[in-house]
Amino acid sequence: MNDESDSAEVVDLRSDNEAPAAPEIMAAIERANRGPAAAYGQDAISARTRDLFCDLFETDVAVFPVLTGTAANALCIAQIAPPFGSVFCHPHAHLNTDECGAPEFFSAGAKLMGVAGEHARIDPGALREAIEGTDDLDVHQCKSAGLSLSQSTELGTVYPVAQLAQLSALAHDAGLRVHMDGARLANAIASAGCSPAEMTWRAGIDMLSFGATKNGALAAEAILVFDRDLADGLERRRKRAGHLLSKMRYVAAQLEAYVADGLWLRLAQRANRAAGALAAGLARVPGVEIPHPVEANEIFARMPRALAEGLAKEGVAFLRWPGAPDLYRLVAAWCTSDAAVARVLACAERVARAHARM
Repeated sequence: MNDESDSAEVVDLRSDNEAPAAPEIMAAIERANRGPAAAYGQDAISARTRDLFCDLFETDVAVFPVLTGTAANALCIAQIAPPFGSVFCHPHAHLNTDECGAPEFFSAGAKLMGVAGEHARIDPGALREAIEGTDDLDVHQCKSAGLSLSQSTELGTVYPVAQLAQLSALAHDAGLRVHMDGARLANAIASAGCSPAEMTWRAGIDMLSFGATKNGALAAEAILVFDRDLADGLERRRKRAGHLLSKMRYVAAQLEAYVADGLWLRLAQRANRAAGALAAGLARVPGVEIPHPVEANEIFARMPRALAEGLAKEGVAFLRWPGAPDLYRLVAAWCTSDAAVARVLACAERVARAHARM
């Protein structure tokens, strides 16, 4: 919950945004901070990082580092949709619920159109119906331009690669571009056990918001464009948005360290394991229900208010999910330890027993 605990040692499960930067990332920043370097991404570290992403994704990819996931998502939507266009996404998608209108602002008015599906994954049948419903639109309606998919989703689930490919094919057949919000892409890939290429461009993804900040970086995201034609003009669009950094080497250094030797997947695996252990333990606590599959590092738990308040008093910090009074989100991060998991579960069992005796 949001309330601060009296405990001196809080187990913070509010968000992976709350976690510190990984030591390997901080060390990379320190190494980058030695002497002068060319500005605006013309430095050697940025060049190495571009080559590294091409190797990682097994294809030629255009790389545009930015500071925030909001900027990455909004710039991607602006790149694929004109002001009079529309982009399909799940109603729970982060860019639809938590970007404060940035995609609409950056695109000068493009409209986001919700397409339903269980556990925040767009249903292919629903997407087909939504696309077919726009076939005969005239000048009075927005023109369909794109599809955005979140991986992992806002409810902590992961699209199977086959479903990504099916959704992308439906979009491409209708002449739409496909964007992926990969704020937690590492967690999704670690869960699915596939390659970055298989989960992105080979499944039909045209543009990717590649996230690192939630998984151990300090402030480092990137827009990856798999279709070079789609990258035309994006350099200036990024500049106009204020995300062409003069000292880009510090962002590039983080991204380089993040993916160079598989650090990103190791960090994500830690977070996913912690989330799995938390979910399994909480599911055994009387009165707790886990309504969505735990496939990455987010857990959604329905629990009695008394149990949630008791956990908060014991020093466990988490969030009540908006619009659902008995639904709470707990997020494991790369640094969530086995000891922290054990402490949360012990607290939950103790609080549940105490209330059962009342």
